[in-house]
Amino acid sequence: MNQTRSFLLIAWLFVAANLFIQWNSWTAAQTAPAAVVANDKPGNTPAPAPAALPSSAAAPAALPGASANAPVMSASVGATASRLITVSNDTLRLTIDLSGGRVAGAQLLQYTLEKKPGSPNVVLFDSSPARFYVADAGLIAVDANRQQHDLVPQFSATGNDFRLGERAVAISVPLRWTDPASGVQVQRTLTLKRGSYVLEVEDKIVNQGAGSVYPFVRLSRVAPPAPAKHSFMTNPDSFSFVGSAWYTGESFRKTPFNKYEKESPPHEDVQNAWIGMLQHHFITAWVPPANEKQRMETSVGTHDGVAMYQVRSVASPVAPGATEVRLQKLWVGPKLQAPMKQLAPSLVLGVDYGTLSFISKPLFWLLSQLHKLLGNWGWAIIAIVLVLKALLYWPSKKQYQSMAKMRAVQPRIEALKERYGDDKQALNVAMFELYKKEKVNPAAGCWPILVQMPIFLGLYWVLVETVEFRHAPWVGWIQNLTAPDPYFVLPALNLLVMYLTQRMTPTPGMDPMQKKMMQMMPLVFGVMMAFFPAGLVLYWVTNGALGLLQQWWMLRRYGVKPTTATVAR
Repeated sequence: MNQTRSFLLIAWLFVAANLFIQWNSWTAAQTAPAAVVANDKPGNTPAPAPAALPSSAAAPAALPGASANAPVMSASVGATASRLITVSNDTLRLTIDLSGGRVAGAQLLQYTLEKKPGSPNVVLFDSSPARFYVADAGLIAVDANRQQHDLVPQFSATGNDFRLGERAVAISVPLRWTDPASGVQVQRTLTLKRGSYVLEVEDKIVNQGAGSVYPFVRLSRVAPPAPAKHSFMTNPDSFSFVGSAWYTGESFRKTPFNKYEKESPPHEDVQNAWIGMLQHHFITAWVPPANEKQRMETSVGTHDGVAMYQVRSVASPVAPGATEVRLQKLWVGPKLQAPMKQLAPSLVLGVDYGTLSFISKPLFWLLSQLHKLLGNWGWAIIAIVLVLKALLYWPSKKQYQSMAKMRAVQPRIEALKERYGDDKQALNVAMFELYKKEKVNPAAGCWPILVQMPIFLGLYWVLVETVEFRHAPWVGWIQNLTAPDPYFVLPALNLLVMYLTQRMTPTPGMDPMQKKMMQMMPLVFGVMMAFFPAGLVLYWVTNGALGLLQQWWMLRRYGVKPTTATVAR
């Protein structure tokens, strides 16, 4: 492949993407919703409140059609004294706040922030003000006067620290609460299985009150601190999506925090639905039972004076005098596609490959199969280059044949330039006649590049967005395919391959200044690639080396030895 042209196209695309991302960052800062002044005391509906959620189809007779009296999203999370317990298996350490029953902390025990000794574990849920991020499973009470408020359970537990035993396959923690005012009772069981990132929350709800209660699940967080501006392209966190997402059973949507006031889930009953919060490599998502009807909404509230973004899903109500058991599952962890698909097939939509998903997903599948065969993601990257080269052999062959012909006629083009001097029109006519006579198409070497560029960009998103590559080793000094090469060996090899490719590529009709600029391209892009993830540079070095070998072979096989034959007028 003509790497110089390819990198010019990549550079243009990256510059355009950078400008687009920087523009979005600026507009987000300008249009971010202002902090809502809310009453943080439990039991009160804050003002101003968001639009009311329409009543459920299964609601009692007192509520149908009265959307103003249906459950409304709270604009803030109630502030109560924390009573914390921990629940742990071999993958998660969760902190549960008994005052409200929310998940107030989550450490991923098998994932660290950096691949170095002593690096702390990745934390998703966090109750600290600057990084506030929690998950709730609660109840909305609607009394006989159609007044509503969130019930704030004060659970009791039999201990403070619950850990999975060495031989146990699961750990279950029972919690109990009875509301003295309404008589509502909740028997909650939290379950973590070995090797799982799913917290199962089973609630037995006994409604002895006079009004209905609506079970709901909710995710709330403040916007995370922005990555350093200089980290664009070298730190995928700086351009990866962060925001809420939901699936309605038919369509998947995601909303960044700065668009919360413009985009929201449909206010209608849906099944096979889920709600979530996305960030680079990780996802939290509430997944209700597949056949249970849900209504979803987003809202902006406050926490300690900082804008807080919420997404909530409300189930059908538990009528007065009724007893029901509800099971909700909370995924807290990395975007591991196979176990996510087991929990809910649609949950893998949370793996964000952007607009090139239709290319990235097949590439990831192919990489996964090669990884199963080879047992190493680095070798899988090299193997996928071989597979793609085989699939693209025929367009590449046409490209190199065209380049060989261009190389053969290059001396004759130089002779035409000397003959016609500054007469550009006559020179272009003469070159056109020469191309026609020798059956040379200068554009024939470009379209195979256009075929391969989407593949390269699709693979780029696979490498930076797929958690399986995070901190994955290859060989020797490359112990993290998602970080730059620490000793710049791969970037140096890439620079050499690009230089040799550029030297072998014919440049007929190009003026001396353009030639000098083209000669500088390997150095410029070689330096730029030094800061790219090592996995991507490994792909490009392998692809470039095979392309160089293929180009050398095609030039020997199809090329005509350059001659200085006389060019007729």
